[in-house]
Amino acid sequence: MTTAATTVHGTVAKGYNGVREEFAAFLAGEENDPGAQLAAYKDGTLVVDLWAGDVSGDSLTGVFSTTKGAAHLVVALLVQDGVLELDRKVADYWPEFAAEGKGSLTLRELMAHRSGVIGADDGFTPEELADDRIIAERLAGQRPFWQPGVGHGYHALAIGALTGEVVRRTTGRSLQEIYEERVRAPYALDFFLGLPESERARHRDVLPMLPTPEQRAELTANASGRQGEWPLQPAAIAFNASADPSFDMIGFVNSDASLAKSPASVGGVGNARGIAGMYAATIGGFNGLGALLKPETVAEFSRIHSAGTDLVTHNPNTFALDFEAVSVVFPALGAHAFGHSGAAGSLAFGDARPGLAYGYTRRRFAFPGGAAPENARLTKALYEAATA
Repeated sequence: MTTAATTVHGTVAKGYNGVREEFAAFLAGEENDPGAQLAAYKDGTLVVDLWAGDVSGDSLTGVFSTTKGAAHLVVALLVQDGVLELDRKVADYWPEFAAEGKGSLTLRELMAHRSGVIGADDGFTPEELADDRIIAERLAGQRPFWQPGVGHGYHALAIGALTGEVVRRTTGRSLQEIYEERVRAPYALDFFLGLPESERARHRDVLPMLPTPEQRAELTANASGRQGEWPLQPAAIAFNASADPSFDMIGFVNSDASLAKSPASVGGVGNARGIAGMYAATIGGFNGLGALLKPETVAEFSRIHSAGTDLVTHNPNTFALDFEAVSVVFPALGAHAFGHSGAAGSLAFGDARPGLAYGYTRRRFAFPGGAAPENARLTKALYEAATA
């Protein structure tokens, strides 16, 4: 019997049926996924628009760190305008940030996850994490967890607040306000930094992971290996595991405070069309308007700045200027593709050379976290269709 989870809705353009087939094949074997969306644009035209399960194509959900792409598109726009300079010191814009030996750090180094200011020793409350200004105020005086500039580590919950404070000090406006005015509203994107009350009916909560017995055993083994040392690790600081009481990331992203204020590291809400549409607007004409970024700005912000072992996760990691160099993880992508994944499994990116923009969301948290594994198959099928 066909279930709602295996029924694929939506359309694909001529030549893109292979993408639909891969989407359906993944869903047929995914018993725990109540909803997923997939969208792609080719030269600004929607060529893939699919969904399945307990969502529609219009449904909105939290996209976790895929939000970072929206946040740092704003920074890219301000650099392109000449308002911000990548090689100026952060403290030139935000004097309080110079405390504890951070005075020489440049905006470029901050955006490449090289500041060492990954969080606060004693963590944040959910109410604090929902407000980027509170995060920035506390982190201005925080000692870095490594010498700024000498290595890189994922600033999971901090990077949007830090760069957002630079934006606020320079423009007098929040990063979220500029995103709404210059990106979301003019391009009519279903990707919000701050979800209006009028859109709340379309919002669906992100759901926790339901691992298989094999995955559960792996999670248990990993947790056992961290007992005793986890509270002292940089990852505990970066992901707020040092907070007391313990921090529930899924509950936080679904909370009213996060939905309303949309912290720029993790609080964005959107659908596949919206997150893909943002990259379509970034790299080319979209919805009757021209590209947000010039080719030289795209080249600067998509160029790899940090590579090697991540000092937070202890895994190999690669960053451009806060955007992820997504082709390192998904080899089928073009070398110049740039975007960002999200903890529950979402992924969005743009690649100017083939004119592709991609967005994927899912409600059920993917194992083991980060860009869901099925993105490898889906992006490969997309590139094959687009270049056939």
